[in-house]
Amino acid sequence: MSTLDLAQTRPHAPSEGGQKIDMKKRAVAVGIGNFMEWFDFAIYGYFAATIGQTFFPSAAPGVSLLSSLAVFAVGFLSRPLGAVVLGPVGDRMGRRAVLIITVFGMGLVTTLIGLLPGYAAIGIAAPILLIVLRFLQGMMVGGEWSSAGIYIVESAPSHRRATAASVITGTAGIAFLTGTALAATLSATLTPAELASWGWRLPFIASIIMAAVAMYIRRKLSDTPVYVELEHRRATGNVQEVARGEKVRAFILSFAFASLFGVSLYYFITYANNHLTQTVGLSKSSSLWLCSIALVIYTISHPIIGLLSDRVGRRRLLLFAAGGLTLLAYPIFLMMNTGSTALILTALAILAILVAITAVMDVVLLVEVFPASIRSTGAAVGHNVALAVLAGPGPFLAAALISMTGDPNIPAWYLAGVSLACFLVLWFMLPETRDKDITQG
Repeated sequence: MSTLDLAQTRPHAPSEGGQKIDMKKRAVAVGIGNFMEWFDFAIYGYFAATIGQTFFPSAAPGVSLLSSLAVFAVGFLSRPLGAVVLGPVGDRMGRRAVLIITVFGMGLVTTLIGLLPGYAAIGIAAPILLIVLRFLQGMMVGGEWSSAGIYIVESAPSHRRATAASVITGTAGIAFLTGTALAATLSATLTPAELASWGWRLPFIASIIMAAVAMYIRRKLSDTPVYVELEHRRATGNVQEVARGEKVRAFILSFAFASLFGVSLYYFITYANNHLTQTVGLSKSSSLWLCSIALVIYTISHPIIGLLSDRVGRRRLLLFAAGGLTLLAYPIFLMMNTGSTALILTALAILAILVAITAVMDVVLLVEVFPASIRSTGAAVGHNVALAVLAGPGPFLAAALISMTGDPNIPAWYLAGVSLACFLVLWFMLPETRDKDITQG
């Protein structure tokens, strides 16, 4: 879809009688598209080992998985580019425009991954094309998370912004849960040969249907009240230039809380499953079902965290999560590496709740720390640079550290180290933003 098409289909500012926000309609529209985006992105992680054998066949232990996780990281390296391209679109053409682009692009690219022949069929072209598609997929996700969060939070009443943010993080959790449950079902019902040949491809190919539905719904949305007001101020020349110091401070803060969220999230949803199968020695089906139970805890935590944050604020909750991840990262890995079902579930449950806090705080703070006029660009860049630099390589680094040292607990130190650094930055720089006027700037 061209820029001209988006401009022509963008709805006019709502009339005075229509300015009352229909939060339920907006939440459903954004939530469905967000589900599709993150289901697509998550299933790659769940099938990382199978995809590694398909596109990077190797007889050496762990090489195919490492190669596949490296390609997983490529999707994060392209996220800042997607942020740079799509972020300004959200500031100039509206938040809704980005939501339409990302859902269309993500659905198309993910379907092409599902249809891509493996190494045995087309040789070296297979991994090259996979890398290109993952790069494009990462660009789309680079615009989706922050744009969806901005849209729903800017549409919410001021005293319900964190609760609204939990719609984004909660539907992402449902998407991860659905992807995990589907992967477990496919692993349990198909033979290893069937799963490697065509089974893993089914969720990818189905994305085109979900993308069509999500795009249809998003095209019917109007833009946010905050953006409509921003457009009015621009028309009257009443938009103030944002000071450079304010921009830098907002970027540093967003880098810190997005790093905390991203590293812990991909340890939880991507690496934990592979760790339980490749390192602990659980069967693929057992590992996936354990992760599914933890994802249920993760998903139901979001609205509770949102409601709590709207009462007690952002700062205390986020510092609690950062401190918890710093102190508990090593005990979490110790419990997982026992192989005990009860201890693994306990470890994953603790991790789930801490990651859920960072997720909700990430979305609401991306809106509250950036001025309205640069919010789409600033939030997209700050969030995605953090995920590209620290979060995306996380699963690969965890697997590589174990491969080099033989210590199954060593990935904990990366999680703890990043969490400690983020805790210190947030402790000294993050103000309480619960009552901030997000229409300014």
